[in-house]
Amino acid sequence: MARVSNHLVIMAGGVGSRFWPMSTADRPKQFIDILGVGRSLLQLTYDRFKCICPPENVWIVTNKKYADVVREQLPEVKFENILLEPCRRNTAPCIAYVSWRIKSQDPKANVVITPSDHIVTDTEEFRRIIRQCMNFTSETDAIVTLGITPTRPETGYGYIQADLSTASPRNKEIYRIDSFREKPDYETAKEYISHKNYFWNAGIFVWSVSTIVNAFRVYSPTISKVFEGMLDIYGTPEEQPAIDSRYPECDNISVDYAIMEKAEEIFVCPANFGWSDLGTWTSLMEQTHKDLYGNALIGENIHMIDSHNCIVHTTEEKKVVVQGLDGYIVAEKDNQLIVCKLSEEQRIRMFAEE
Repeated sequence: MARVSNHLVIMAGGVGSRFWPMSTADRPKQFIDILGVGRSLLQLTYDRFKCICPPENVWIVTNKKYADVVREQLPEVKFENILLEPCRRNTAPCIAYVSWRIKSQDPKANVVITPSDHIVTDTEEFRRIIRQCMNFTSETDAIVTLGITPTRPETGYGYIQADLSTASPRNKEIYRIDSFREKPDYETAKEYISHKNYFWNAGIFVWSVSTIVNAFRVYSPTISKVFEGMLDIYGTPEEQPAIDSRYPECDNISVDYAIMEKAEEIFVCPANFGWSDLGTWTSLMEQTHKDLYGNALIGENIHMIDSHNCIVHTTEEKKVVVQGLDGYIVAEKDNQLIVCKLSEEQRIRMFAEE
C-alpha cells in the first residue's frame, strides 16, 4: 500500500460542551487542552496519524464558525483541505462530502475517518492497527470499523457484535460484523461483555474512497446525488457557495444508520489501545494519572489536603488548595468555576449550559 494514497479525515464539527467551564458551544472540547499537555484534542488526533499519511492528505471537516480555530491549531493542514459545513447534519453528509471531494483529486485514495475529540494512550498499537486496516481496505472492497475491547458494562457507547468464529483470510485480526447495537441499559451491557464478541463502537472507519462512494450510491442515494452533482466544481471558488446551498438538503443522519447497518462487506478489527471518547469528567479521570488518594490533578500547583477521588483541572491558576472533598470535580476557566460531585455532573452540566 502506497503511503501517498493514504488520506486522513478528522471530523471536527461537534459542539460538545460537556467539560464546562473549559468547553462551551463556542469552544467545543476538541479545541481545548483538556489533558493539560499543551495540545488540544484536535492536535493530538492529528499527531497520532503523522506516520500514517502525508500532511497534504489530511482533511478536516468542521462547522464554518470553527474555521479560524482549526487553521490556528493545525497550520500544517492545507487551507483548501479544511472543508466547512454550513450547518450540522450528523456524520453521513459530513463523510459523503469529504469522500467525493477526495475522490475528485485521488480516485485511488484509501481513507481513515476519525472523530477529533477522542484520546488514545497506546499510540504505537493504535498506529499498528490502523496500518493493518488500511492494508486490508486497499486490497478489498471492505468497510472496516474499529471495535474497542470493553473493560466494563458501559451504557454510553454503541456496541458491535462480531462473528469471531472465522477471521478474514487476508488478515487474522479482522472479522465480519453480525450486527450493530444501540447504547444498552446496564443489564444488557453486562450481558454483551460476558459473550466476548461485543466491542465498543469507536466511530473510526477505514475504507477506499471508491468503496464508500459506491456505498452511498446504493444505500443513501439522496445524499449521494447532492455531492456527486458537484464533481465539476470541487476545488474551485464555486465549491463553498454550492455547499452552503445544497448541504442543508441532506438528511440529518449518522453514517451508522445511513451505511454501516446496511452494507454487506463490513468488518471489525477488535483493538485495545487505551481509547476513550472523553464524554464525561469521570471518563477523563479514568484516563488521567492519579495520586495515592485517587485524585487526578491537571495543573501546575495543586495541593490536596484530606481529599480523595477528585478530579481537579486548574491550568490557569497559580496555586490551588483543595481540602476535605471526596468524589468531586473542581475546574476553572475564564473566571468560571465548577465544584460539584462527580455523581451529579450530568445535572450540573445541564444547569451550566442554560
